[in-house]
Amino acid sequence: MNKFAVIETGGKQYRVAVGQRIRVEKLNAVEDAAFLFDKILLRADGDKVEIGTPYVSGAKVEAKVLRQARDRKKIVFKYHSKTRYRKKKGHRQSFTEVEIAKI
Repeated sequence: MNKFAVIETGGKQYRVAVGQRIRVEKLNAVEDAAFLFDKILLRADGDKVEIGTPYVSGAKVEAKVLRQARDRKKIVFKYHSKTRYRKKKGHRQSFTEVEIAKI
């Protein structure tokens, strides 16, 4: 059966299905704990599709928090030619990895 949902978290939208692992913006949750996403934009179960305005009322997606971590370092380099202007900075974004348990 083709069951999935579109959730909103951290200002982004994710298409999720049961058993899927995704990385989302950092959540205030403890590792190995359950987390409930309540901002569901769309829920589909086979041919039955519910579209929210903006959210589907009463819909929830349960997930298990696998880990809290930081991503690889991204280099931010600013450069202006002919003016000796160079700035190098690194950034590591925090994320939460979750596994979808139930839609």
